[in-house]
Amino acid sequence: MQTKHPFLKLIIALCLLGASVLARAEVKLTDAWVRASNPGQFVGAAYLTLNSPQDVTLVYIETERAGSVEMHSMTMQNGIMKMRSMEELPVPAGKPVKLAPGGLHLMLFELPTPFKAGEQVKFRLCFKDKQGKITDQFVTMPVKSAP
Repeated sequence: MQTKHPFLKLIIALCLLGASVLARAEVKLTDAWVRASNPGQFVGAAYLTLNSPQDVTLVYIETERAGSVEMHSMTMQNGIMKMRSMEELPVPAGKPVKLAPGGLHLMLFELPTPFKAGEQVKFRLCFKDKQGKITDQFVTMPVKSAP
């Protein structure tokens, strides 16, 4: 896997060590889903809500169903939609962070095949706590048509 951010290589390596060595962030992952895509569409989106009992930061996401996954923010400024890639996403203790259409979301790039409604897609999310410890969690998201 190639990345344009050198520090991500360290984060990826730490995620690969597995949760048995690192402390658990115990982030609750709810309302997770992937938007169905069309044939020939090479970009997709996924959404979920993150809730943690302690301050953590989402630092990396991957799935076998995409070449890469990025965290994005989306805002409207003066009637113009602006989407920005984010290096990390803070999850403050006790405050749900909602990734939803029209706001924060996961962008899925280099889709080898379209996402079809009814399928299940497994993701790996890596979180960093205040002490710098990395832990990973897995979530399987259903593919749904746009609401």
